Amino acid sequence: MQPPPFHVKQIDHIVLRIADLGKSLRFYRDSLGCTLEKEQPDIGLFQLRAGDSLIDLIPLNGQLGAAGGVGPGKEGHNVDHFCLRIDPFDPETLCAHLQAVGIPARQQDIASRYGADGQGPSLYITDPDGTVVELKGPPDRITNPVD
Repeated sequence: MQPPPFHVKQIDHIVLRIADLGKSLRFYRDSLGCTLEKEQPDIGLFQLRAGDSLIDLIPLNGQLGAAGGVGPGKEGHNVDHFCLRIDPFDPETLCAHLQAVGIPARQQDIASRYGADGQGPSLYITDPDGTVVELKGPPDRITNPVD
C-alpha cells in the first residue's frame, strides 16, 4: 500500500453546529481569547481564529446549520472533544480566569495527558452546547499520566 502523497501538518479548522451564537461567541471569543475573523451571516457561518487554526460556528437556525439535521443535545454530540494547545499553562491563573467568566474549572481536575506535543497538563471544560474542549499546555509539566 502506498502512503498518501501528503503529510498532515495540523488541524486547519473544526466546524461546530451550535444552538446559540451569542453564548458560543462569549465562550470561544470572550472567555478563551479566540478572535472573530470572518462572518458570513447569509449562510450562517462565523469563523474564529484559534492560534494557527479556525473554529467555525454554524448556528442551527442558519442555512448551513439547518442542513445538518438535529443539533447536539444530551443524546448526541457533534464530537467527543477537541483540544486547544495553550501557552502559558499556569493552573492557578487558568482556573481563576475560567471561574471568573463562569466556566467551572478546578486545579485538581488538571492531569497529564498525551497529545500532539507529548505528555503534558490538560483540563477539560464544556462549551454552551455540551462539546468538551480540552485545554492543553506544553509537555512534561506535571507527572500523573492519564490515558
